[in-house]
Amino acid sequence: MLWSLIRPLVLLLIYYIVIGKFLGAARGITDFAIYCYTGLTIWTLFSETVSAATGSIVGNSGIIKKIRLPREIFPLATTGSALFNFAIQFCILIVAALFTTGLSPGNWLLVPLAILIIVIWGTALGLALAAMNVYLRDVQYLVEVVLLIGFWLSPVVYTFGKNVKPNVGVALQEIYLANPVTLAVMGMQKIIWHEGDADTFPSNLEFRMLIVAAVGLVVLFLSQRLFAKLQRNFAQEL
Repeated sequence: MLWSLIRPLVLLLIYYIVIGKFLGAARGITDFAIYCYTGLTIWTLFSETVSAATGSIVGNSGIIKKIRLPREIFPLATTGSALFNFAIQFCILIVAALFTTGLSPGNWLLVPLAILIIVIWGTALGLALAAMNVYLRDVQYLVEVVLLIGFWLSPVVYTFGKNVKPNVGVALQEIYLANPVTLAVMGMQKIIWHEGDADTFPSNLEFRMLIVAAVGLVVLFLSQRLFAKLQRNFAQEL
């Protein structure tokens, strides 16, 4: 339990000092620590799910070659592990928010919806990447790079209203808001951190989240079918 907290708390400390204090982000975002930790919590759930699932089949090659069992168990187990770590971090986040900004009286259904989006998309990508990593071992390294870039494509240490909306056109904004993780992060922030004005979050955030959740279910189904097709030769490739 302790180790599951150290990494996000260290990241929070780094971002708070370097970006919040040195670069002045804390002056533009009220209660920057709560805002940042809210985004970090939901982002960590996604990144842990995807990165751990990608290497889950290769990492359990000894078992897979010896025992016949549903191979989907291994990527799905990483989702369960990431959810356990998330639950611990989320409890600390709620306690911290209660003692600082308080909690929003808004639509709390956004919180389970945000978690559902992350679980659906994280599992879908994890299944597909786990299968592809058996045949192309460089996939796991590519995922690390993409996740590093993906972190900065979500408003964890900056806001959509002040940093994205004024600087990009409408078309690029829509592309930015098509990212399921971005919408999940903002959904969590809208409830846990509620100091933003009307422009902090995009219009129709709830509707956008429902759409990406529905699309994610389709992607999850397709990923499972891809996994089922590729797993036939896992034993030989491993």
